[in-house]
Amino acid sequence: MINNVVLVGRLTRDPELRYTANGAAVATFSLAVNRNFTNQSGEREADFINCVIWRKPAETLANYARKGTLLGVTGRIQTRNYENQQGQRVYVTEVVAENFQLLESRSSSERRGTDTGFSGNQSTNFNSNQNQTSQQSSGMPNFDRDTSDPFGSSSIDISDDDLPF
Repeated sequence: MINNVVLVGRLTRDPELRYTANGAAVATFSLAVNRNFTNQSGEREADFINCVIWRKPAETLANYARKGTLLGVTGRIQTRNYENQQGQRVYVTEVVAENFQLLESRSSSERRGTDTGFSGNQSTNFNSNQNQTSQQSSGMPNFDRDTSDPFGSSSIDISDDDLPF
């Protein structure tokens, strides 16, 4: 059976870091992922995907990523259910992230942050579980940024209105 997920999107809020009774770190977050098409009025819609990440990568994500951070995530889809305080059965579908990578430089995220009121401490090209060599040999996607400029040193101007959050 195959259960692989690859997502690229922006964090809709700061990751929420908690610890289990055993001391294992767990972070929950939501990614806004644009759809590949526009709706009838010509606007691009986004899906908001709930994710969870465990242990050391969870702590690292909580330390380096903030609302609006462009993030690449690999993992798997998981469903679970539980009974809430009212005695109702609640079903949850989420992505269990096994690996993530920040996809923009600290300077570009800080520059974007000054425009939107966001300020964060981020680094670029972070891989939480594996180095690049083992990623390529395991068939995992490589989210590393190409240092060459395909636009011939021109910048891309994206307004805040284009963001889904």
